[in-house]
Amino acid sequence: MNERISVAVAGATGRMGREVVRMILEDEQLVLAAAVARSSGPVDAGSLAGKPDTGIRVTADLASALESARPDVLVDFTSPKSALPNAEIAIAHGVRPVIGTTGFTPEQISELDKQCRERGIGGLIAPNFSIGAILMMKFSAMAAKYFPHVEIIEYHGDQKLDAPSGTSIKTAEWIAETRQELRQGNPLEEEVIEGARGGYYNGFRIHSVRLPGVFAQQEVVFGAFGQTLKIRHDSYDRAGYMPGVNTAIKKIMSVTGLIYGFEHLMD
Repeated sequence: MNERISVAVAGATGRMGREVVRMILEDEQLVLAAAVARSSGPVDAGSLAGKPDTGIRVTADLASALESARPDVLVDFTSPKSALPNAEIAIAHGVRPVIGTTGFTPEQISELDKQCRERGIGGLIAPNFSIGAILMMKFSAMAAKYFPHVEIIEYHGDQKLDAPSGTSIKTAEWIAETRQELRQGNPLEEEVIEGARGGYYNGFRIHSVRLPGVFAQQEVVFGAFGQTLKIRHDSYDRAGYMPGVNTAIKKIMSVTGLIYGFEHLMD
């Protein structure tokens, strides 16, 4: 693909948004078309990433920004409450949404897929853009065939809004595809404190840890007679997600319909 791809960024002043702006400005194949944030102010988008002025001011109104800039792609790392209306606005303007925010229901994903197909464009919702995280999920699904007793423990900072994380839910979905539902633990088990055993999914449990100082980690623990297997992925910096976001922006240009999961765009 030789033509440059123009990209708008929603949540541009946030920590992930700034990384996305930086990544776009450093890739000659990508063009920053617009930067949107609720608290915009007279800020040049380049300053968000420690770059020279771009001439693009951060604005607060997404629809106006898309109408003016007419980008090819909208990258959205906002909140679960904002991402859905943002995606609908983008699709209505013929802009392909690439969403890194979790919390969408299956019904919402299906509706966005319908809207994308009606416009003849592609879109992506990705619980995780990290290549390592995708491999962790894939390896966990492989292991579940042989180790059906499993629990997931995911760790994030205390400001994360949704629990369990989108990555842990996606991991659970992959595991459920290769493992028949098996209700684990003692059938007479009793929770002395509500929630102590974590969230229930397809017979196993997901535990969400929320603490300051934590970035993003997940551990999938398998148990069998006389042995355990642990598959763990640790993210230490938001920059680690950017190669995946970059790939998604470029590959979504040749997709029709909404894709759920970055793994579908990996070679």
